[in-house]
Amino acid sequence: MITFFLVGLAVHVVFFLSIFDIYFTSPLVHGMTPQTTPLAPPSSRLVLFVADGLRADSLFTLLPDGSSRTPYLRSVIEETGTWGVSHTRVPTESRPGHVALIAGFYEDVSAVAKGWKENPVEFDSVFNESRNTWCWGSPDILPMFAKGASGNHVHTHTYPAEEEDFASTDASRLDTWVFTQVKSFFQSSESNSTLKASLLEDKNIFFLHLLGIDTNGHAHRPMSKEYLDNIVLVDRGVAELVDVIEDFFGRDGRTTYVFTSDHGMTNWGSHGAGHPSETLTPLVVWGSGVSKAQRVTEPQLFEGDDFLQDWKLEHIRRVDVNQADIAPLMASLVGLPIPVNSVGVLPLLYLNSSDKFKAESMYTNAIQVLEQFKVKMQGLVYYHTYDRFFLGCSVVLGFVGWTSYVILIILRTHASLNRPGVILLLSVSVAAVITVFLLLQRSPITYYIYCLLPVPVWYSVLKDSFVLVAFGIELLVVSFFHRAMLTVGLAVLSLWPLLTGLFSKAKVTFRSLSWFVACLCLAFFPLMPVVGREANLHLKQLPTCLPQQMLLVAVCSFVPLLTHSSLLQKRGLPLLNQIISWSTLASSILVPLLSSTRIFYRLFSIFLSLTSTYLLLSTGSEALFPPVLSWLMFAWINIEQEALLTQGVPGRQEVESVTSNMCISYFFLFENKKQTLYRQVFFIITAFFGTGNIASINSFDPASVYCFLTVFNPFIMGGLMMWKVLIPFIIVMCTFESIQVSTQLSSRSLFLVVLVISDAMALHFFFMVQDYGSWLDIGTSISHYVIVMSMTIFLMLLSVVTHLLTSKRLILWNRHKMHFP
Repeated sequence: MITFFLVGLAVHVVFFLSIFDIYFTSPLVHGMTPQTTPLAPPSSRLVLFVADGLRADSLFTLLPDGSSRTPYLRSVIEETGTWGVSHTRVPTESRPGHVALIAGFYEDVSAVAKGWKENPVEFDSVFNESRNTWCWGSPDILPMFAKGASGNHVHTHTYPAEEEDFASTDASRLDTWVFTQVKSFFQSSESNSTLKASLLEDKNIFFLHLLGIDTNGHAHRPMSKEYLDNIVLVDRGVAELVDVIEDFFGRDGRTTYVFTSDHGMTNWGSHGAGHPSETLTPLVVWGSGVSKAQRVTEPQLFEGDDFLQDWKLEHIRRVDVNQADIAPLMASLVGLPIPVNSVGVLPLLYLNSSDKFKAESMYTNAIQVLEQFKVKMQGLVYYHTYDRFFLGCSVVLGFVGWTSYVILIILRTHASLNRPGVILLLSVSVAAVITVFLLLQRSPITYYIYCLLPVPVWYSVLKDSFVLVAFGIELLVVSFFHRAMLTVGLAVLSLWPLLTGLFSKAKVTFRSLSWFVACLCLAFFPLMPVVGREANLHLKQLPTCLPQQMLLVAVCSFVPLLTHSSLLQKRGLPLLNQIISWSTLASSILVPLLSSTRIFYRLFSIFLSLTSTYLLLSTGSEALFPPVLSWLMFAWINIEQEALLTQGVPGRQEVESVTSNMCISYFFLFENKKQTLYRQVFFIITAFFGTGNIASINSFDPASVYCFLTVFNPFIMGGLMMWKVLIPFIIVMCTFESIQVSTQLSSRSLFLVVLVISDAMALHFFFMVQDYGSWLDIGTSISHYVIVMSMTIFLMLLSVVTHLLTSKRLILWNRHKMHFP
């Protein structure tokens, strides 16, 4: 069994990684010639302000008294510049947003393997094409553009990562730091002749990344006083800095200013998806070479929004752009080559220049796009997907072969199967032909793995002359797309005791009613909104009249409430709350090992420990999900035991590590206990999607980890969020392990059949992975495949972990018997 476990784990890891070679190779091409407008540009330098996380309506909407919270930028919009809405694309995150702004192309699909932190393929950008670029801001954004630049002309100045604290009393200090540093930079250049000489050259860019608005939005929500006051601070900082820059360059009229945002933010303080509050960002451009505000009398119609009247800007011409259009606009204004991978279209209405310059700029933009087309004409699109069908067939053969082999393992001990010897020679011949073919193609090493893996797998199948049967799992697949199907499934499952006749037995009536009510209670969770859409920390305050053994649960129910209160009062994360949270997390696996191995006591201890951690990671009604799920799991164990007793098979009350003397035939298992297997897979999927935790991970909202840390750390925060997703999964797995032992079912056969069902679902989703359309669609297709593959891999790993968790016991001290005279 150990050998099978290791081989199976390796096979599924290969299947898991295959989609990145098949679907997610970078489409970026290289070798194009940079294109530059031959005429003199209208500007010598450009200043780019990016207010991270700023929504368009937050900037443009007036106050109730008719005044603007951003008087400087409002005056630019109404008098000296051109404005509009920049339409971003999903994922509305900082890295892809800045890449679109500065490099002019949208998401590189191969970046999915990098977790959005950096682009895996080198790319050209406006910064790279500039003579010099000076950047100030976040350490999460600036190094990305310095790393990809040729030469050493991109200079970055960042604050320590620890400053990005969501519990900070005033996150706007991040933006104050940037403005202060830029002012000091220009002042210090007066005494540095080398630096001053560089600053006076043309084709220079100054980039200010302002993260305070985004940080305050996550911590306090976009409608909060902190978020709105931060916008006021940024407007004042921009106005002051414009004066500093103009004075430094002698007000020569050769400086262009661009103010925009990388993405917006939802009302609940998250971003990443495609809601208009996330995709509509402000764009204000003014200075040298930019058209001044133009009054209009005709109605301006924009598909999908009617914000002009709300913003009181219907009388000023509005020029909307796609986010990638800003890169060629900046390049044209300063006379830089357009980034070679840019897909942006130059927005002419922003330019205040001669018709000849506009024509040359349009021509340069067209030639730059044509250069990419020429490279693609050489067959890039064809060859980019050339190996997809070939590799896909290899992976499918591997999937089907592996699933067939697992079923053979189940059947082998119960039937004599033919083993023709000629299959070995045929398998060796096929492997040799594949190897020669791949050598001639000079294929990478991963191709050998994908193509040769099905050979030994199918050899193991064909030598036993077995044909794979189809599986009825479409309902489980549909539940990935429509969570309401889980409600339907739970409603049907609630009738199980009635349909099987167990309800009529007097001894089982109470347990059947408990099962019925627990199923219906759990059925409400898939109908609730996805976690994170509206935070409601007050729902986490559970009743305090709890038994003494639930003291930890009681404490953990109050810790998030106290933490939230402390953050609202800007006192930061209390140290005691942080200690309790991390201690609870660390002990959640060890504490159950100290309890009795009797089924009820051990599972009750596991459920309490995991529920305590889940409470600390909850932001609303999903805090009730583990208790209701645990209730249903206890009812499931009781019903399974009673169902087995009706067939005359006694159950066990201990979950200690034993080897059962009773061997239940596979055919008995399949005919009489296959419902157990489908219930197991259904509950696993319910554990994943019951509260929408998987969907909420797509939109970044750090509120669920505030009890543990508030300083931005994507790896720790992501790990905590993933542990929250896995807790219901572990509860179901521990229950299944207990059912295996208490009902004396063949644990190996049960596990293998569940594995077969999971693999069949994984093969289904393998065909549904897509690398086109919006990144939200792409990410959803990846998530479904990854979840099912992870479920299969976790089944192997957690089958061992949950066995230890439910059967082993730690003894910290020996108890001595007391003898009384």
